[in-house]
Amino acid sequence: MSATAGSTPIWGRAEQQDFRSRVRGCLLGGAIGDALGAGIEFDSLEAIRAAHGQEGVTGLVPAYGRRGAVTDDTQMTLFTVDGLIRAQVRRDTGAWHPPTDVHRAYLRWAATQRDWGPDERKDDDGWLAREEWLYAQRAPGRACLGGLADEVMGTLETPKNPGSKGCGAVMRSAPFGLLVGWEPQLVFQLAVECAAQTHGHPTGYLAAGAFAVICHAVARGEDLDTAVQKALAHLATRPDHEETTDALKRALGTVRQGMPTPARVESLGQGWTAEEALSIGVYCALVAEDVRHGLLLAVNHGGDSDSTGSLCGNLLGALHGETALPPDWLVELEGRATILQLADDFAMEMTQGPALHGPGGSAGGWLARYPRA
Repeated sequence: MSATAGSTPIWGRAEQQDFRSRVRGCLLGGAIGDALGAGIEFDSLEAIRAAHGQEGVTGLVPAYGRRGAVTDDTQMTLFTVDGLIRAQVRRDTGAWHPPTDVHRAYLRWAATQRDWGPDERKDDDGWLAREEWLYAQRAPGRACLGGLADEVMGTLETPKNPGSKGCGAVMRSAPFGLLVGWEPQLVFQLAVECAAQTHGHPTGYLAAGAFAVICHAVARGEDLDTAVQKALAHLATRPDHEETTDALKRALGTVRQGMPTPARVESLGQGWTAEEALSIGVYCALVAEDVRHGLLLAVNHGGDSDSTGSLCGNLLGALHGETALPPDWLVELEGRATILQLADDFAMEMTQGPALHGPGGSAGGWLARYPRA
């Protein structure tokens, strides 16, 4: 299966099933990593060990009043998916500009951080914005909120927050990589353009592009090391790539230093900035014995544990599919039914989109779920 952004790929049944498993794995895996880190996000490694034992957290711990709670990382990732589906739906109208649709989705997320709950009068919001559990503030990033405070879309020419390279853009960018029918340079460009809507520092948006390309390669069945090399090749063509490139190279170099340890994770930084979160997430995925091992490594450090866990989970889920995810963590995951529904909708849109947009699709509620407006 292959295609460009402007064409419709042809999918066999086995390919559809494999793709759906990888989409589910990516979104659920990222949410699990997010939830594992949510309760220790602001703690030092010493504090984590003091509270949870020498091994640190070994499973879900309470955060925001429950076990399995997710943060703004998962919230924004889901709205990225929503925006990409809406972009595909709007292709039929001739209004083909995915950054605009993703930006509109991010504005719907920003509304969840201001409003008490869904506004049922807004039919054009679609179904995701009517999910009440998403109307919770989970330490949203200042750059994300500030960049979306008005309806003016940041671009690469006029980015929002030009000095910001926090991890708030890279942590929501895995869904761009799930556009497996697109060529990788288009995936990179779209992720970069959408990152600049809130994070205007080159490292802030180039890290998002690099992460999207890595997710794209593994979602297409390539190994993770090859995926990282592809990201490095794309970065090399961009101005001001050095910081992001160096971070990925540090991740690769740390793999060769020996058995993974929390100290080796912390040698890559704390994860608050885009390049550090990318480096830690990629490193932990590269050395993971399995999903459980990789995610625990990704969160047990002093720093932005939920974001590094989320990135690692996105990668491992896309790499191995949903059946590799620990079922005991999945059971307690906040919003699991919503995430599954969105993942399946995305997979269906990407594999069978044209059949959903006609009269039958409209009658079945697809265009009510993902309005063209």
